[in-house]
Amino acid sequence: MIGSRPVEILIVRRAERSPTEWEIDAMVNPGKKFKTGARVDLGGITGEVQSVSDIGRRILLRSPGRPIRDVLQEKGQLPFPPYITNPAIPPGRYQTCFARFEGSVAAPTAGLHFTPDLFSRLTAAGIRHAFLTLHVGPGTFRPVTSEALRLGRLHPEPYRLDAAAAEQIRETRVTGGRVIAVGTTVCRTLEWIHGRFGDIRASEGETDLFLRPGYTFRAVDGLLTNFHLPRTSLLMLVSALAGRSAIQRAYDHAIRVGYRFYSFGDAMLIL
Repeated sequence: MIGSRPVEILIVRRAERSPTEWEIDAMVNPGKKFKTGARVDLGGITGEVQSVSDIGRRILLRSPGRPIRDVLQEKGQLPFPPYITNPAIPPGRYQTCFARFEGSVAAPTAGLHFTPDLFSRLTAAGIRHAFLTLHVGPGTFRPVTSEALRLGRLHPEPYRLDAAAAEQIRETRVTGGRVIAVGTTVCRTLEWIHGRFGDIRASEGETDLFLRPGYTFRAVDGLLTNFHLPRTSLLMLVSALAGRSAIQRAYDHAIRVGYRFYSFGDAMLIL
């Protein structure tokens, strides 16, 4: 709270100075309350707004009595998208079965379609799979701005591809197989790595790649993805891969027959 008014803070990036002191970049609501110098009471954690950041606000968090992580685990809430209004949804439903590392501000929704049993069936059918990490940031789901269009870049997102996964992807291409990305996060990461090194290799860092019509795909042969919101970078990515007219026809069909959109919605396979 700021004063007596409730507020909302979505942590996007953090620098942990100590277990009881973090500096965060966060999306905040209502933004007009978060003026530089404003103090925030988060129930066991205090915050002071340091400055305006490229995310929203930079805030210094302190929790003298307990580690900040413990307080957030106890009192924080999973940041469901605003169109999910059912408070009874278990947090585990908005998490992939293969997630390993925390840091993403939203679930990679194409991965929500997968279960351990499905992976077993894919393996039995001779379809191999490999995992990479990309922590989804606000640039993925925010409406595309004129600045992003002008610069051709999104907000940087951290990624990691290990050596075993990179080798498996290279083997697939060499032996004539197809690399099918599960989700726009995977697609963007592999294209970024290929653009950086000219091949798929183990690496980690940040990607700000903005895939839009006119881009030539070099790492990915297909994509499994959900139906996305209008005016987002995700819709531009699938239009770049499949062609705008084909995507328009697919979305027209989805709307006409009542497909479900967004996080828990239906998926499309682009080949």
